[in-house]
Order: sequence, then C-alpha cells, then structure tokens
Amino acid sequence: MALAGTQKVSLTVRTDDFPPEEVIFGRSATMQACHQKLQKFAATPVPLLIQGESGTGKGVMARYIHSRSNVAAGPFVSVNCAAIPGTLLESELFGYEKGAFTGAYVTKPGRVEMANTGTLFLDGIDEIDLGLQAKLLQLLQDAQFSRIGAREDIAVQIRVICATNRPLEREIAAGRFRVDLYYRINVAAVELPALRARMQDVPQLAAHFYEQHRKRHKSSVRPISPALLRLFEKHSWPGNIRELENLMERYVILGSEEAIGAELANWERIPATSEMPMNGPIHLKKVTRQAVQELERKIILSALEANRWNRKRAASDLRISYRALLYKIRQAGLPPKRSSHAAPRPPANIPLASD
Repeated sequence: MALAGTQKVSLTVRTDDFPPEEVIFGRSATMQACHQKLQKFAATPVPLLIQGESGTGKGVMARYIHSRSNVAAGPFVSVNCAAIPGTLLESELFGYEKGAFTGAYVTKPGRVEMANTGTLFLDGIDEIDLGLQAKLLQLLQDAQFSRIGAREDIAVQIRVICATNRPLEREIAAGRFRVDLYYRINVAAVELPALRARMQDVPQLAAHFYEQHRKRHKSSVRPISPALLRLFEKHSWPGNIRELENLMERYVILGSEEAIGAELANWERIPATSEMPMNGPIHLKKVTRQAVQELERKIILSALEANRWNRKRAASDLRISYRALLYKIRQAGLPPKRSSHAAPRPPANIPLASD
C-alpha cells in the first residue's frame, strides 16, 4: 500500500498491508502532534479536512481515520476529484437515473451512495467546480442528495473526509471555492508536514518502502548503505513521501545505489566549479542561464513526480497552461511520459563508498 496516498477507489480498508502506526507517524514532534489530533478526530463523525503538499500521505491518513472510526465496518470510498473531468464528476459522485441523459441506459448509483454507512474521501476537493460544490454542501448539511434525473432525495449516513494540497483560503479569495462549504468541511482539520520538516523519519520510511517493494518485486537486493542514507538525509524531498517511495522502488528494481545517488545529485547539481575557469573570466550570463534552466527542470520534475506524472495536475500546481508544460518538458529534455520503473537520465556519476 502506498504511504503517500492513492489514486484508486476502494470499498474496504485492508489491514494486512496497511502501514503500522510507527511508520505512518514516525518519531518527529510534528507527526506526533498530528497523531494526537487524528486519534481524537477519528472517534467523532464530523467532517475532516486534511491539508498538505502533494505526496505527504493524505490518502493514508484518511484510511487511518476510517479504520479507527465508528464506521470502520462500513465501506471506504476514495474519489480523486482531479482525475475525473468536471463534466463527469457529478454523475460519478451522485449517480444518475435511467434516461437522465443520452447514454443513461440504466440507473447507476454514485460513489456517495456506495459510501453509505462508511467514509467518503474526496481527494483534491479544490478541483470541484462551484456548481457541484453547492450539491456537496447540501449533502453535508442535510445528509441527503439526489441522483441526476431523480425526483426524490436519498438519505445517507457517511463520514466525509476531504483533502487538498492548496490553501483553500486563497481559492476562496479567487472566487473558486465556496466559503460556506469551506466552513462545513473544516469542522476538524489537520496539516500534514512536508517530509523535509520531518527528516528524522526518513530512515524508517525508507526501510519500510524497501521491505514493501522487495517483497512485491521478489527482489534480493540488499538494504541501502549508510552512505546512500546520508544522501537521503541531505535531500530536500520536493515530492515528499511519494518521491521517497518511488525512489526506493526504483532502487529495488535496479539494484544500483550509483543510479539512485546520481538521481539525487541531479536535484542538488549546479554548474560545477570544474566547468568554470578559476583564474580567468567567468561568463556570468551563461552560467546564470544554465543554473536557471536546471532549477526549472528540477521544479518541473518535482511537480511531475508529486502528481505521478499526471501532466494536467502538474501544470495546475505550477500555475501554467498544459501546453506550456508540454513545451517546457521538451525543452528540459524530460520524457513526455514516465514509467514508475524507468530510471532517470543521470547527469553525473558519483561513486558511493560502502560503509
């Protein structure tokens, strides 16, 4: 189970592959404070808002809360609001009646209905358009909704958990999010820290992902060395826990610390001093342009990694158009698509001494 969230819809929370609490919360003071909050929130049926950067584990936290709530025996239904086009999201959430529109040949229950007596997790709540926000507000206020094309409301008993990686106050100020809905979903709230703010948890998380993916891929690769772990502890982890998990999976598959070390070096790389004359003129504009290009490449790659290479979501996070992102991906020499198993283009070869 991915610690950094999920893109899938599930009706149950499996306990056999769920990360243990000591892995989820680690040892850092910030995560221990989150742990105390979530234990209290889990016991109440009020709506919960989970905030945090992409890849910080919001999906796993939602499952953790569900598994310890009074609706744990009910279904857990996860909806990635950003992955479903706005025109289809209403029918996905609320379902439709037969004949409601062209192509509605049968009655289809939505995911709200599927979550009855359990938990509905709306990941990317900020992606829902204003019209659909009004219908969601009715669900939260009245505990009932109507399918598209229906004349009667359906009552449900569900716990609603929402997640976002954007400050909703900013979305409200921009007119993209209803203030009344914000106060309705923000009865209880928790902010998940970025991985760079809980670096002491990196070794434990790395060990967990190593073991998880070693079993999954039936690999005999040895655990990472202290030398590579020191590189982990110096890395800023812009993609947070998801980036760490992806990196550990690539290590398990490739079995090469040099390849992983080269990838980490790519993030920290600036024009090397050996490329510039030490006792002569320096072409400032050229060096600056190279540094800016490399920084932009790092930021784009970070956004792509954080969004599992969903380029539309990455463009949204970067506040640029989808077309502009495609151009910049080509300009930076990045592949248009990337398999989770694909090794990155190493910019440099840095030998790692085994400790």
